[in-house]
Amino acid sequence: MKRVTMMALGMMLMACGAAPEAGGEGRAGGTSPGAAGGSGAGQDAVEPPATRREATVETLHGVEVADPYRWLEAAETPAVQAWLDAQDAHARARLDALPGREALSKRLAELAYVDQISAPLRRGGRWFYTRRHADREKAVVYWRAAEDAPEKVLLDPNTMGGEANISLGRWEPSWDGRRVAYAVRENNADEATLYVMEVESGAVSAVDVIEGAKYASPQWTPAGDGFYYTWLPTDPSIAVAERPGHAEVRYHALGTDPKGDRVVHPALGDPTRFISPSLSRDGRWLFIYQWHGWSSVDIYVRDLESGEEGFRPFFESDESQAYVIAWDGWFTIATDEGAPRWRVYRTPYGKPAREAWVEVVAERDDAVIDGVQIVGGHLVLTLLREAASALEVRTLAGERVREVALPGVGSTGGLYGEPDDPRAFFAFESFTTPTQVYSYRVDSGERSLWAEVELPIDPKQFRVERTWYTSKDGTRVSMFVVTRGDVPRDGSTPFVLYGYGGFQVSLTPAFSSTLYPWLEAGGGYAVAHLRGGGEYGEAWHRAGMLEQKQTVFDDYIAAAEHLVAEGYTRPARLAAYGRSNGGLLVGAAMTQRPELFGAVVCGVPLLDMVRYHLFGSGQTWTSEYGSAEDAAMFAALYAYSPYHRVEAGVSYPPTLFLSADHDDRVDPLHARKMAAALQHAVGGETPVLLRVEREAGHGGADRTAQRVAEATDVWSFLMARFGLEPPRS
Repeated sequence: MKRVTMMALGMMLMACGAAPEAGGEGRAGGTSPGAAGGSGAGQDAVEPPATRREATVETLHGVEVADPYRWLEAAETPAVQAWLDAQDAHARARLDALPGREALSKRLAELAYVDQISAPLRRGGRWFYTRRHADREKAVVYWRAAEDAPEKVLLDPNTMGGEANISLGRWEPSWDGRRVAYAVRENNADEATLYVMEVESGAVSAVDVIEGAKYASPQWTPAGDGFYYTWLPTDPSIAVAERPGHAEVRYHALGTDPKGDRVVHPALGDPTRFISPSLSRDGRWLFIYQWHGWSSVDIYVRDLESGEEGFRPFFESDESQAYVIAWDGWFTIATDEGAPRWRVYRTPYGKPAREAWVEVVAERDDAVIDGVQIVGGHLVLTLLREAASALEVRTLAGERVREVALPGVGSTGGLYGEPDDPRAFFAFESFTTPTQVYSYRVDSGERSLWAEVELPIDPKQFRVERTWYTSKDGTRVSMFVVTRGDVPRDGSTPFVLYGYGGFQVSLTPAFSSTLYPWLEAGGGYAVAHLRGGGEYGEAWHRAGMLEQKQTVFDDYIAAAEHLVAEGYTRPARLAAYGRSNGGLLVGAAMTQRPELFGAVVCGVPLLDMVRYHLFGSGQTWTSEYGSAEDAAMFAALYAYSPYHRVEAGVSYPPTLFLSADHDDRVDPLHARKMAAALQHAVGGETPVLLRVEREAGHGGADRTAQRVAEATDVWSFLMARFGLEPPRS
């Protein structure tokens, strides 16, 4: 599937001092304006810790660029650590004083601590799956010898680390089900070490321990005696931003010292490119993917059966993507070459040349082909129709057999199954439906519910709408809107507008239990399908990248204006919320249109777009954003870079920054510098809080308690800001 291939890239989510808008807070169920505003829910106004400004200015392409908080980039220094501790303590004091937190936290815990099971993988007759437990902090991986056999614990991160906070990364059983390769990460950071375990005995090999496994993605041989993987050096003398250029594809034979692993493909020497292996199910074909950006790839192949040396080009493009599945004498190729909504070809093993490919599924106008699989001797397509999932079964020659009936408008990641087995599984969720797992037979179309999550929520009381609006340049953009069924369309409803708009990421309907206290209290939630994402194909993505990135912000601002114009809400009751690239989005929106939002939640963001490429994984994103080292791209980046657009005296909305102390993807320096800049600009009159999640990476913490704590802070911040009453204990 496309999304699995992209995962190999490693990238790939107030009453604190400002009063709500006067005169409009008299809705039933809300608190009074006095309780939510003025001094901040009963607190005296407290200014944030003082931050030193320095006269740091550099000239880039003839432009003087001020950077008064560059000193905050050096996280390891005592001065920055002291500043960070003071900021976090300030945020903690303000957030802890908000009303209704205890009841809100209790309700969030009630929704978060539940039993849940994933769709199973089957390897060699054995079943593998994850299960969340209502009484444990982290999901546990289980296995069974057969479907009806007793389950056994395989990997339990709750007990693996001792005193250390150990997180479980990617895990991959061998095809015979006898072993599992799994990544261990500290504090849910991206950096990882790979281990190998015997499934039956639970014994972990003391020999097969591979460091530098941040992007390892092990590809097992059919015999289960080794795997191919991507290796990164761990030499601290290599700058973090430069490490991707040193990535190699290696082969590890079980029972041997990983230091002697054979280099199958050398490093590319370019930190803006990425390399990953893919081994066919029968072990004959080894593919090497060389990604140069998020929109183009070169694919090389070696026939391991013939013993040929080196790799032959299979697909090369500076503008298009593709991925290939080798099965039963045929290559099946999915690509967006000449087809922004994707198409599918196939060609026999003996004719891999491009001119021999035969199109079996054409590009379509009504949907994007989001994933292609071979399951049970059939071609299975995962589609996106107006930003929601569909599944379609076809013959291997492309003839349509049927569409899989999904429970509603929602999301699925495709089938979990094997090319030679007609029985498969798929997971489904929507805004109002927690994850359900279905068993499905590709040959007959028979579908049955295999597992579901039970939550104390009545989905019938909520309404989901798909609406369309017009962006600044006349482009029509879709958006989902979720509310309680009885909320009025009179502009009084507090709303959260969520967006992302980048890296081909598609925001399809997803269930979030932490959202429900907000919805139950009468708040609204909107998700906009901005350009830069993948909801409408590669042309949609390209319209929001590089020099066109401002288009993404225009789409988001237009979504906010649509919510206001249609009576869903009004600016003083509208919150902007985004994480990672979405943090950049809301940072740009708040600095370009501060009057349009009543609050902002900005999570693990990029905000200094002049220097982002120098830190974390920034070099691998230059194809999406561009680099300030290029004069033309510097002009575009500097024009919207949120950190550089902050102006003293502007009335910015109350803002909560969410940061993580072990984020090794997007450096937390962005949140630090932006928080300091905003605090200086507003002079302490408007809350600007920097919350630091301890023992957490870019994806946040993996302990349920920590996720509940963060959600408590976010929703109490917004509820107090907009005068919504938290749940009653």
